[in-house]
Amino acid sequence: MKLTKDIFFQDFEIKKNTSNLKKVFNNLIKNKNEILKSLSTNYIYSFSKTFRKTHYKKFTSLRIIGIGGSILGSKAIYNFLDFKVKKKVYFIDNLTPKIENKKIKKKTLNIIISKSGNTLETISNVNILLKKNDNNIFITQNNKSYLRNLANKLKSEIIDHNNFIGGRYSVLSEVGMVPSILMGLNEKKFKQFDNLVKNKYFINSLISNVSNILFFIRKKKFNSIFINYDEKSEDFLKWYQQLLGESLGKKGKGIYPVISLMPKDNHSLMQLYLEGPKKNFFTFFSVSEKNSDKINNNRILDTYKFLKNKNLSEILRSQRKASEKVFINCKIPFRSFEVLQRSEKSLGELFTFFILETILLAKALKVNPYDQPSVELIKKKTKKILIKI
Repeated sequence: MKLTKDIFFQDFEIKKNTSNLKKVFNNLIKNKNEILKSLSTNYIYSFSKTFRKTHYKKFTSLRIIGIGGSILGSKAIYNFLDFKVKKKVYFIDNLTPKIENKKIKKKTLNIIISKSGNTLETISNVNILLKKNDNNIFITQNNKSYLRNLANKLKSEIIDHNNFIGGRYSVLSEVGMVPSILMGLNEKKFKQFDNLVKNKYFINSLISNVSNILFFIRKKKFNSIFINYDEKSEDFLKWYQQLLGESLGKKGKGIYPVISLMPKDNHSLMQLYLEGPKKNFFTFFSVSEKNSDKINNNRILDTYKFLKNKNLSEILRSQRKASEKVFINCKIPFRSFEVLQRSEKSLGELFTFFILETILLAKALKVNPYDQPSVELIKKKTKKILIKI
């Protein structure tokens, strides 16, 4: 059935009592926090309404520098919707011994993102990459920090990061929407929260889905494996991977999210999924691709003539359907998402679904979905080691 106009959704075939989760959901919506506000068209940005007009045409390319939640959202947006983006976009999202520093044109805008303004990896990359006369926008919270001080020193534009929205939840706030606007995308179309919370089928599907995941956790199934048939969605799933892992992985609890790219992993991991330990539950994920290369009929031998007149999307879709049937026969639990239209709207609906899912799971597991205390421990230890070197 359709989760929304643009997304087919099939839930796990388990029906559990969801009354308690409905109460939690209603309370969450009633006491809407800043994260949920950012999913709405009513969210108030810290940049001006004229931002698009004054910035979009100035720059032919963008270089986005950040790590984790500061950059995963905008990278997911770019790769999912790259056919709409006319500019070159570069992402610096890790710390490597040699940074791939492509020759950047004069009309390039650097977007540097860090909520705290003290992220070690981002500071290190910025130090090496930024030149004296570069065009920069810094997105960081309004506190004293290294990056805010640097932005002031460079006389760069600063956009305030919302203090109440952590990086992994920030995709529809300034963090993801500033890059989206500069890519030429329509930020308002991402904001589907107000429509979705009025959609009974969406709400019931969301709550039933969370209830079923909790059922798997009680059965000691902690591995959530995404069987992904859309390569352009890989960064979206990496965004979700961080969201789920960092939000739930506390107090000995959590879900281990794994991304498996198909059909490549049919030839490496599928044997394990089908006949290995039964500790997993699965999600099939695909996007309907309208423009797809076709098989050249003149080059097909008669032994494979069933491929004639087919395109690669049809072959991929057939592999997915076959895999789902095998999973049903083997009684392996799965849900499935099929995105019918690649757009800001459909991607915004996916962001909203998985953010709400994660928060509801955290509340049911009695963990704080918004902090990441153990990550902070590693940051402190790293600083101590560097001081001693």
